[in-house]
Amino acid sequence: MQNVTILGSTGSIGVSTLDVIGRHTEKYAVFALTAHQQVEKLFEQCVQFKPKFAVLGKAEAANQLKQKLDAAGVSGTAVLYGELALSEVASDPECHIVMAAIVGAAGLKPTLAAARAGKKVLLANKEALVMSGQIFMDAIAASGAALLPIDSEHNAVFQCLPAEKRAYDTNLGVTKVLLTASGGPFLKRDVSTLDAVTPEEAVAHPNWVMGRKISVDSATMMNKGLEVIEAHWLFGAPADQIEVVIHPQSVIHSMVSYSDGSVLAQLGNPDMRTPIAYGLAYPERIASGVAPLDLVKVGQLQFYDADFVRFPCLDLAYTALRTGGTAPAILNAANEVAVEAFLQRKIGFRDIDKLIAHALDSVESGAADTLDGILDADRRAREFTVSRIS
Repeated sequence: MQNVTILGSTGSIGVSTLDVIGRHTEKYAVFALTAHQQVEKLFEQCVQFKPKFAVLGKAEAANQLKQKLDAAGVSGTAVLYGELALSEVASDPECHIVMAAIVGAAGLKPTLAAARAGKKVLLANKEALVMSGQIFMDAIAASGAALLPIDSEHNAVFQCLPAEKRAYDTNLGVTKVLLTASGGPFLKRDVSTLDAVTPEEAVAHPNWVMGRKISVDSATMMNKGLEVIEAHWLFGAPADQIEVVIHPQSVIHSMVSYSDGSVLAQLGNPDMRTPIAYGLAYPERIASGVAPLDLVKVGQLQFYDADFVRFPCLDLAYTALRTGGTAPAILNAANEVAVEAFLQRKIGFRDIDKLIAHALDSVESGAADTLDGILDADRRAREFTVSRIS
């Protein structure tokens, strides 16, 4: 029996993880569930899965959850709150697997705590690698932790790389990592009209069910830009050997090119339960609840070059990766602030990439060799971006 902590259990990844666990209760038990402020949803999950711990962002929310659990007669779940509690449940000796699914920079510290504690880390939080790639990968190596990427693209690359070494290794014939992207809701929309995009239009992804922030990132393709940076750290691939290919059907989740001309691809229906089940059971495979892929029903698969004019955020991500140091942390921080401002209708859709570009040009980048230095760059980028919006 493997005990699982889910960081961000009320989000789409967390809900899908619980769905897979619920199909295999003989293999997995829920050790801890965490949420920022969704008390009602976390309460329902606690009633069903009875974790040892439940963690919320603030004391008030934790008190509300405790009262609801007491009233429901659920006595075996201890309710905690705050940033430190997240790291504690991620590194607890009784926990075996950590699903890192907190969106944004808030997920960095608990994910790093799980890595340092030698857990099996199922990584769905891009920011842990985008912000602190070298520190995070060093922690994985030092502790002997297992790292399984859960983003559908990185999970696909992991499956397509040589089994003896899941990394970009030219000695094993690997020549390129090909990340596929749906292109989001505005792939065919006239570029001149993108200034008028509303939050409702931006979050209406054609293929995937995701949270609002990630949906906007998909619409700008910053999501893919962050995945390029993440792929660099996960697999050791240089920026020039990571290519983004638009694939609207989202059936091929990513590919790996080899020196003999072969291209290996992982295919499947666009459902995050597939990579989640792969990560939970690796190196075995278990049922995920996802329907088998029917290629005849799909009918055709299309591919296009990524357009940096339509998707300038993707270009900015490549720039940050090549710059190195804390530039990716600055990119991520500016993006988080800009996307939130867009969702609150304070800025327009095309202001997002402009604000990120300003931050990369204006906020000083330094070495990314300490967590304090990275968090300082994150803070300065947020303050700068807020000031530009004001």
